Amino acid sequence: MTLPAPSHTPENDPVTKQAGGNKKTGNNHSGGKSAAKRRKYGPRTLVTAASAWMLAVIFIAPYLEMIITALRPADELRDRTYLPTSFEWNNLTDVWKESTLGDNLQVTLLIAGGATLLVLLVSLPAAYYTARVRYRGRKAFLLLVLVTQMFQPTALLIGLYREFHQLDMLNSTWTLILANGAFNLAFAIWILTAYISSIPAELEEAAMVDGTGRFGALFRVTLPLAMPGVVTALIFTFISTWNEFVMGLTLMTEPEKQPLTVGINNFIGNYTVEWNYLFAASVVAIIPVVVLFAFIERHVVSGLTAGSVK
Repeated sequence: MTLPAPSHTPENDPVTKQAGGNKKTGNNHSGGKSAAKRRKYGPRTLVTAASAWMLAVIFIAPYLEMIITALRPADELRDRTYLPTSFEWNNLTDVWKESTLGDNLQVTLLIAGGATLLVLLVSLPAAYYTARVRYRGRKAFLLLVLVTQMFQPTALLIGLYREFHQLDMLNSTWTLILANGAFNLAFAIWILTAYISSIPAELEEAAMVDGTGRFGALFRVTLPLAMPGVVTALIFTFISTWNEFVMGLTLMTEPEKQPLTVGINNFIGNYTVEWNYLFAASVVAIIPVVVLFAFIERHVVSGLTAGSVK
């Protein structure tokens, strides 16, 4: 007795079932994407974005006011209108002709560059030795480095003035290079020690097994990996030196040898303030720092988080 063959219908076909299942799965996947897009712009996201834009406007507003005042005509400085009737672009050129701003900018570049180089040459070996060698007094040294960050130049200003006066180093660029380098050295050692400690020492050992010496392993292996930390220390040293005011005002008395921050302050007189020139000089002062920070911002962020995760 022969049994009848089962009827072949599209519903019973395994291929059809699989296709139907895939089709249903595809519909669910499309629906999930649509739901994800709807959730992407939910109330919480909109509130966060609005808050971020509001904070950005609050922080940017003083800089916009500075730029607008720098381009405002002298006879409209006391007007209550936010925007002037015309922009006086000559303010940006006149401030160079009628002051020592060019000399002040050159002095500041020399001081900031020299102090940054000095900090790099001293802090990198100190941080490398502290990170790799567990010597006696290591914790006390790191604590001392941290404590020195609490001292401000203002508290030591009289002692600094007397010391440099006895050494006949007043009105010298080297004076501010040494002083700013000393005050920024502690931060550089601290952050470089944390970053080098996060780099496995086995990488250097493997390089030395291949024939590279200690200094070769440092410059060929550790230093390239520690570059974000190095950049962070350098940019903070540069910005701190660039914005320093008190030591420059006290230790440099000749106008053409004063740093840029002190040169800008000279636009504030005893009875009048040249606001247009004051803000024009301020615009000139912040441009180099903003450009520098924009180029290396990603290295600064990675360097600040160095050593936070092991």
